[in-house]
Amino acid sequence: MKDLVKGSKSSVDRRSFMKKGLTSAGAVTLGAGLLAHGSSVLAQEGHEEQSGRLTKGDAAILRFLAAAEILETDLWQQYNELGGIQDAEVPGGSGSPLYTAALKQLDGDMDQYIHDNTEDELTHEVFINAYLASKGAETVNLDQFRTLPSSKATGAQQIGRLTNLMQLTVDTSWWTRYRSRTKNPDFGDKFANAIPTLATGQHPAIPRTDDDVKPDPSKAGNISDLTQVIANTAGFHFAFIEQGGTSLYPMLAQRVSSLEVLRIVLSIGGTEIAHFQTWHDKAGNVIHLTDVIDPVTGLKVTFPDLNSSPFGGEDFQTNLIMPEPTAFLSRKLPACSIIRPTSTKGAAMGALKALTADGLFIGQSQAFFDYLRDLAEDADEAKRGRH
Repeated sequence: MKDLVKGSKSSVDRRSFMKKGLTSAGAVTLGAGLLAHGSSVLAQEGHEEQSGRLTKGDAAILRFLAAAEILETDLWQQYNELGGIQDAEVPGGSGSPLYTAALKQLDGDMDQYIHDNTEDELTHEVFINAYLASKGAETVNLDQFRTLPSSKATGAQQIGRLTNLMQLTVDTSWWTRYRSRTKNPDFGDKFANAIPTLATGQHPAIPRTDDDVKPDPSKAGNISDLTQVIANTAGFHFAFIEQGGTSLYPMLAQRVSSLEVLRIVLSIGGTEIAHFQTWHDKAGNVIHLTDVIDPVTGLKVTFPDLNSSPFGGEDFQTNLIMPEPTAFLSRKLPACSIIRPTSTKGAAMGALKALTADGLFIGQSQAFFDYLRDLAEDADEAKRGRH
């Protein structure tokens, strides 16, 4: 899977996947009202990017961010269908009661938070594409790649997906990274996984079928250990996704030329930080479970008490949800509480590789990877300059 995002630009015709408008199936399903509100802007006839209305680099950065937000909308929609609140703001699906109940073990408001995160990503997707269109620039449409299967559990829509939430390998090193007082990934430092068993194998973060949410009368609330493990996995995956956006936006902001585009990137990026802070807090509330066997994969999953041996200490303490001060810019300077990483080199490609390693794109076509790699390379080639 990692090999699919390596190599030089392919011959894929990027423009064949770009539109002068918004026709995303996911966006139409989730937010027809938002699209209608922006239709007057999208109907404007613009000039080519070369006209100077957007620099080539700014347009490339916004396109990569639009693609990232489309992907986020797709995965959050799946979470919301089964574990969130389905309403006129975020329609689709009908919920999975025991999965939702298991998520609420992390926080009683989890369904509302999932709903709001889904809506936020949708608005980001729609706004960035609308802004590109208003400037006469190419927008991003990934509808051709909505080919992955939905969960077969009751409550999920049976539509094509861009992302796969049923075979994840979740990197939980963000947990120790944000607690370390001496290390920073911008210096090449490495970090331990908080939940080692999630970092190997492929794990579901949503129920795959109704077998994953069978009631267990011997457990509180009839929530089986398997259902709780799937909800716990989701809890850590929520934060993994949003910590990525927390870093991606300031990384790419450093390459932006236009003050208006910089305003867009910083404003949306701040929302990603708010998302991460929320999910970081909730992940610390997962139910402790040991050696729960997934009957489909045969994998054992353990969610340990991170406040006790062999974990414990500041690197694992569950209530340390604000970034601990650490090295920044130079180890000779005083420690500072910061978002990390924020080094801009290879930012877009690094984000794409991280999402690929997560397993989100298992089952996608080579054309999908070629297209996203092309967008990432263009964004990483952007250079800050006068607008």
